[in-house]
Amino acid sequence: MSSVARLAVSDSLGQRVIVIDKSPFRIGRRPDSDLVLNGSEVSRDHAEIVRVNEHYVIRDRQSKYGTYVNGARVTEQPLSHRDQIECGHTADASLTFVADERRPGEDSRAGAVGEFRQVATLLAALRAMGTERVLDDVLAVVLDAAIETTGAERGFIMLADAQGTLDMSLARHAGRGSVEASDFKTSRKIPEQVFATGQLQVVADLLEGDLAETHTQTVAFGIRHVLCAPLKLVRYVERPEDPGASTNIGVLYLDSKERGRFSAPASLALEALATEAATAIENARLYRETVEKAKIDEELRTASKIQQALLPPARREGAFYQAVGASVPSRMIGGDFFDYLDLSGDAFGFALGDVTGKGPSAALVTAVIQGIFGSQMGTAVAPAELISLVNRVLLARRVESRLATIFFGSITPRGRLVYCNAAQNPPLLFSGGRWDRLDIGGTLLGAFAEAVYEQGARQLAPGDTIVAFSDGIAEALNVEGEDFGEQRIREAVEPRINEPVDVILDRLLGVLERFTRGIPQADDLTAVVVRYLG
Repeated sequence: MSSVARLAVSDSLGQRVIVIDKSPFRIGRRPDSDLVLNGSEVSRDHAEIVRVNEHYVIRDRQSKYGTYVNGARVTEQPLSHRDQIECGHTADASLTFVADERRPGEDSRAGAVGEFRQVATLLAALRAMGTERVLDDVLAVVLDAAIETTGAERGFIMLADAQGTLDMSLARHAGRGSVEASDFKTSRKIPEQVFATGQLQVVADLLEGDLAETHTQTVAFGIRHVLCAPLKLVRYVERPEDPGASTNIGVLYLDSKERGRFSAPASLALEALATEAATAIENARLYRETVEKAKIDEELRTASKIQQALLPPARREGAFYQAVGASVPSRMIGGDFFDYLDLSGDAFGFALGDVTGKGPSAALVTAVIQGIFGSQMGTAVAPAELISLVNRVLLARRVESRLATIFFGSITPRGRLVYCNAAQNPPLLFSGGRWDRLDIGGTLLGAFAEAVYEQGARQLAPGDTIVAFSDGIAEALNVEGEDFGEQRIREAVEPRINEPVDVILDRLLGVLERFTRGIPQADDLTAVVVRYLG
């Protein structure tokens, strides 16, 4: 008989089971792939699985880092049950091929199993509609199908929380009617035993033998016949911390007041159906978490737009200077920033800073610091005084991400540069074919109340160029784990140091991108290039 093939996927998104429902079944980074993987060595169009007669074959689609089956690189390979597939040799994602063939002896419950296989189809349809009630809908379909298949009078599904405690998720009675959990009178003894052991439990008559004594509370409710199955989530990919083949995520409980209500075939069918239901329920739970995460992501996108709006326009020009900056957060919102200030005496001020941490807390502290800088517009503030002010403000706020590194400098029309570097990567000053670091200042901000900050001074000549950068650029990693480093920064910009400032910045970011090969970085990337025109 025909088989239904699946891929058990384990990657940064967690674990899930994907049905191979088409041929060819495309795998890659392309958004329209049948299985989208985001690993660092996954090509846009990496591999495909095709059905040939009753078998499946995987083909590499000229991917850069190769396709591997059971550790061996392949161009085309027939797949067998439990074959391990990897896209690239770093194994960012693990795929296990599962050939779920019909086995002898399953015909008696084939119809019932088929009904529960439709739960996965229902789940896909609900996802397409975008409903947030997908888990509730799947639970209802699972429970109604179980009641109808077995002839039970009522039933409930209990799912385990993170601590392994069973919580009532849904209760129904025959006729597809809901029951309030508080009104569902029964003992927890049988469900908790089934959850603990992972074994189906069938009680033909609670009044027989010593069962009445061990289940007195259930008998008191008038229950005679109980059928309870574990909801086993079968894993095809073993985890090092838990090498078992399956995990119980809850129980499916059915009962009746009539003796001998459940037949033996119904019990066998329910056990198989509970396994199918567990996959559908877990997928629904993951989908609900995805929807909730999508809401948070939307809020973060809004926050990101606000944060980007707080940054100045990337390019600034004056009578005696040119400046250009860019900031790319590693997440939607980050802790890096750059800013420009018009100071008294027609001086031009510029800053580059990095707040420790990532996400909302770092972004809020960044906004506070930018507010402090903005309040100095039109003043004659000295760089060391401004840095000291920021340090005092951060110390006064007991927040998580209150440590920061900042470089701030000001340039007068006559080329006098005064600066203070508070533990920021020293900007590079290129002048007359030579380069130097601007490293005078002090320790990081928000850590020490007694910190003292100094300032350095330089006389700039026309054409002198300053390249400031955050540690996210200096410490960016490639696939071999190497830092980009200051030397590569110099090598990137020196050949273009006499070209326009935006060309220098583009050159730096371009070389950095080629070095990292598109690998997501753990820190924000920020740089500013300033030139004194004279």
